[in-house]
Amino acid sequence: MKLRTDLLQHLRPEDVMESVEAHNHRYKPEPLFSQTGTGSLSSASTSERASEVRRNTELIRKLTQRAGGSGKKSSRGK
Repeated sequence: MKLRTDLLQHLRPEDVMESVEAHNHRYKPEPLFSQTGTGSLSSASTSERASEVRRNTELIRKLTQRAGGSGKKSSRGK
């Protein structure tokens, strides 16, 4: 997959929150008396990976539309 850094300027906080909420069920906090105070992310199933690909594709489509509406062109020399 090609990393589209040119679309980052069109990313909105609500786009990030959608992704966070989609992965939140996989987060496992450490016990209350843990040394680090951090948790971990459990493994994703194949169906979760497939839905992640769908969400990412949809996000790229939305960001591409936002970029097209801004009138700016890519900085590449194509």
